[in-house]
Amino acid sequence: MSFAGVGTWYQSVVPQVFTLNHYAHALTHDFTIPSVRNSVAFAAASVALDLALGLMIAWLIVRSNLRGRKLIDHLAMLPLAVPGIVLAFGYVAISLQLQTWLGANRPGLRAIVDVTENPTLLLIAAYAMRRLPYVVRSAVAGLEQTPPDLELAARNLGASGWLTLRKITVPLIAANLVAGALLAFAFAMLEVSDSLILAQRQTYWPITKAIYELFQRLGDGPYIACALGVWAMVLLTLTLLGANAILGRRAGALFRV
Repeated sequence: MSFAGVGTWYQSVVPQVFTLNHYAHALTHDFTIPSVRNSVAFAAASVALDLALGLMIAWLIVRSNLRGRKLIDHLAMLPLAVPGIVLAFGYVAISLQLQTWLGANRPGLRAIVDVTENPTLLLIAAYAMRRLPYVVRSAVAGLEQTPPDLELAARNLGASGWLTLRKITVPLIAANLVAGALLAFAFAMLEVSDSLILAQRQTYWPITKAIYELFQRLGDGPYIACALGVWAMVLLTLTLLGANAILGRRAGALFRV
């Protein structure tokens, strides 16, 4: 449908007219440019949050002797088992509760947590929680494949825990972190459930919400929506290939619990 001319696919197996105009319009339409910009911003912020949380959780699982670290590992994987639409409605409920708790005397804070006004904060949190397992698994795989000898040597020479993490641990597992971040970024860019429910104002629409709204418009809307969907699939494919190239044969280790 993304290649079909408007109104030319009727009572035929294939479109009667083919065109590439929809792909150009998908990158220049009034809906698409802001949505791409929003998706990049939301996804990048969520990946930064995922990297911080994922590295901390992975270090607790692999390097610490904390009791219950297996439970932490299983809890970190929980977002993969919970449907996205359930989490999305949960964030809406959190938004309503926060607004009630803040009351009418703090309008600035209320606007930040109100999804009908500005869903940025909740969208970033939702994207981050949905894709946190990918970063955790990649960081865990990297730490398990990296002997702790260099970290212990740095600590014996007087380096602090933060300096050891920054100068030794992170560089050693950088490939794993980059691969996990790429996966998290790609899937956050194309997140559906959270985007459709939380992004209620056009100003904050991400790509998937723009596709949904375009498909309901008469005329060339469905065609442009299909072209934008193909662009999104191309982005996801390139990202997955990039993550696989970075990890090489170790890509399967990402999903070992």
